[in-house]
Amino acid sequence: MSDDSGLHALVVTFLGLSLVSVGGGIAVLPEMSRLVVQEHGWMSQLQFAKLFALAQAAPGPNIMVVGLIGWHVAGAAGMFLAMLAMCGPTSLLAYAFSRLQRRELPWLRRAERGLVPIAIGLIAASGLLLAEGTVREAPPVLAVVLASFLFVWRTQRSPLWVLLGGAGFGAALLR
Repeated sequence: MSDDSGLHALVVTFLGLSLVSVGGGIAVLPEMSRLVVQEHGWMSQLQFAKLFALAQAAPGPNIMVVGLIGWHVAGAAGMFLAMLAMCGPTSLLAYAFSRLQRRELPWLRRAERGLVPIAIGLIAASGLLLAEGTVREAPPVLAVVLASFLFVWRTQRSPLWVLLGGAGFGAALLR
């Protein structure tokens, strides 16, 4: 694939994702994964999960994974164009809707309430996708995910304990 066709594919891919990212960029993670891994073949599912984890570990917006994918595919230009394609259209839409919200429009309130369950479903699908791709490569991760879920659900303790436990588990696997 030439650099121009790779850049074009990146821009088209992330422009499309940008316009359906109800609930934030992470809400379209399953579709992003499908496009990046299966349709374009830019990386494996494990590489995708690792880039996502790296983006989440770094300070800044959680959509930084798009920049990492762009970098992986086409270097610095790919990173810049992928981020612009992902963030540009939604930024313009957010600005336009912020202008509308100053008016009391009943249809806008109903639309906002209707988008909430869609966003929750998309974000839940993202979590399942990441867990599925990771568990295939590292089965002990499933036990950690389930233990973390149960800990947060059934106790009143801080979720920071889950982060500390996950860090310890990750450090143990690195040895």
